Amino acid sequence: MTITAELIMIPIPAIGHLPPVFEFSKRLISQTNRLSVTIVLIRTPFAPEIESFSDSLAASCDPDRIKFIRVSGPNIPPLESIKSAHTFFPQFLDSQKDAVRGIVARSAGSGSGNPLLAGFVFDMFCSALMGTAAEFGVPAYVFSPPNATFLGFVFHVQKLHDEERVDTTELPDSVGELAVPCLTRPVPRWALPDVVADKVWLPIMLGHTRRIREAKGILVNTFRELESYALDSMGGDDCIPPIYPVGPVVNLEIDDVDDVAYDDDRTNEIFRWLDDQPDSSVVFLCFGTMGTFGEDQVREIAYGLEQSGHRFLWVLRRPPSDHEPKSNISTDYDDLIDILPEGFSDRTVEAGRVVGWAPQKAILAHKAIGGFVSHCGWNSILESLWFAVPIAAWPMYAEQQLNAFQLVVELELATEMKLSYRMKGENDMIVSASEIERGIRRLMEEGMEKRVKWEEMSEMARKTLMVSGSSFSSTGRFVRDFLG
Repeated sequence: MTITAELIMIPIPAIGHLPPVFEFSKRLISQTNRLSVTIVLIRTPFAPEIESFSDSLAASCDPDRIKFIRVSGPNIPPLESIKSAHTFFPQFLDSQKDAVRGIVARSAGSGSGNPLLAGFVFDMFCSALMGTAAEFGVPAYVFSPPNATFLGFVFHVQKLHDEERVDTTELPDSVGELAVPCLTRPVPRWALPDVVADKVWLPIMLGHTRRIREAKGILVNTFRELESYALDSMGGDDCIPPIYPVGPVVNLEIDDVDDVAYDDDRTNEIFRWLDDQPDSSVVFLCFGTMGTFGEDQVREIAYGLEQSGHRFLWVLRRPPSDHEPKSNISTDYDDLIDILPEGFSDRTVEAGRVVGWAPQKAILAHKAIGGFVSHCGWNSILESLWFAVPIAAWPMYAEQQLNAFQLVVELELATEMKLSYRMKGENDMIVSASEIERGIRRLMEEGMEKRVKWEEMSEMARKTLMVSGSSFSSTGRFVRDFLG
């Protein structure tokens, strides 16, 4: 094997963004022996856990084919001085250009026998660094961890803003919904992603989107069979670069959990309990790494679960105090027990489990799981599709409301828990126990038609990655395009 080309991947240093980039890197090197991948991680104070996480990823692969390089540029402010991630990241990434340029110059092979730098792939939210590719005389591609619908949505919003001077943060009350080319149905205002509904976020997202249009191509973590309408809506726009649907990009190594073993006794107890439950009888509730609720909402969820009569596995995280960084979300069960209703744990000791953390993919793969109450992060949606576990949508932040709208209304794949919910700290809306009970019953008892559609889509997701499948072919087309 002779490696002749090197590809530089630059993800956002976040738990939700690094794994898809790593998994896609593995897929790339499996399709060609000519390529190695270098993943450049930019250190930030927002994600201290990314260090150990990237170490574990690096240890699992051949360092001659995939390697990690960490960048620590100048002027990283102390965590306590940072007020908001969305105002910090654009300026911070811009300040790291010299550090990234230097690390790539030292890493990229230039001597005889070393692989030549063939191109860059930037996370869509790292677009401020795209000029680095031009400096090295190689093409810049973009990797979109969100789906094709989100990508088409932000392209449309940017076009509205620049050509028609439409400000999506100031839509008049008479505009209750927004027609977009990537969906067959208009998007209600409550489903607008934070990045186009917030005055601070909108100009940042517009800047990203303008720069993304300058890329040579866009890799999207989706597959044609799931989002053909959104993909086709962008295919006819000459101002949008070629789109490569390469998903589902998830960790596909967990297909059977019969032999799952963890060092943590509490996690092992979860699987022992699941092993004793009937097939498809347990509803799994998990809301992502940043998804938390206030105590009033926690009590309503507990009562709703209890009243539904269904078995459950609930991942519950206590949010940090007002004086703690968001990364300090507690997953210690001893910190959770006192916010549950009095007697709840005793009354549901046979029916369910409340945990502070659980390995989501392994849980979704377990035969006892029959439904998933999810925040509708795109990674979670793809994992649920892969393991054919139907979703009840309870979005919380970012683009999750748009994802939920797409799943429930546009594709008619999922059931609704509360589509218009939005996590806002002290002003969180409260979803009542009766609403939660009804949502769980719809998911577990009334969703046979959706369950069949979910299983069909799961089969398509698996076939699309097989040789001659649509995403396999799209990945091969990308490799040919940049390697020549």
